[in-house]
Amino acid sequence: MANDFQRRDFADDDDLAPAFADWTAEKLSAAIAERGAVLFVVSGGKSPAGYFRALSTMPIDWTRVSITLADERRVPDDSPRSNARFVRETLLRNHAAAATFIPLADARLSQDQELAAASARVANLPLPADLVVLGMGDDGHTASWFPGAEGLTEAMDQGSRQLVAPIQAPDAPEPRLTLTGRVILRAQSIALLIEGQDKMNTLAKALGEGPTETMPIRAVLRRAADKLTIFAAKRA
Repeated sequence: MANDFQRRDFADDDDLAPAFADWTAEKLSAAIAERGAVLFVVSGGKSPAGYFRALSTMPIDWTRVSITLADERRVPDDSPRSNARFVRETLLRNHAAAATFIPLADARLSQDQELAAASARVANLPLPADLVVLGMGDDGHTASWFPGAEGLTEAMDQGSRQLVAPIQAPDAPEPRLTLTGRVILRAQSIALLIEGQDKMNTLAKALGEGPTETMPIRAVLRRAADKLTIFAAKRA
């Protein structure tokens, strides 16, 4: 049920980022102690920047952490729209520079080759993911699960045969790759980062009645809420 999740509210990103980083460090350190090698799935966009910078200073054993992305655009690695570039510039620094980063996409390959390569890389990671950090768009999308996207139902499916799915979001300038519900919804823990009143309003709407396909974040809220912690800030 959607009300099974935990929620932590903050005034703004300056308050949220260090608290979220501390919480993440505790989760990853506990997983390292239990499993030895852990998988941490992160998201791009602008919202995680402060959180990533705070997290990069956490003195955990980053040599045991593998990091990959929840989704990625098919753009060159140095593009300003690359989630991999964003993660390298904000998270993979300080202590976190010792982590192993596995990009999701490689736009130098054909689309079929890229999907096959991404699927193989994810299959070789220490699944299930110990922690997945998601964001949410004003339209209710998360990862690259976009309303109206071709292949959305399969991408959101917890029982999907695929680990990675190709997605072409309506009106998006480039195609994308996204982890499927088989990876995201089966994670040991999931965190959802919400910043700003507009996204708070979107979250409130997503918690209401309506089909998952029109607001794909509902797939997380309804199918994995017992694993979910929401970190919300009224002001970005």
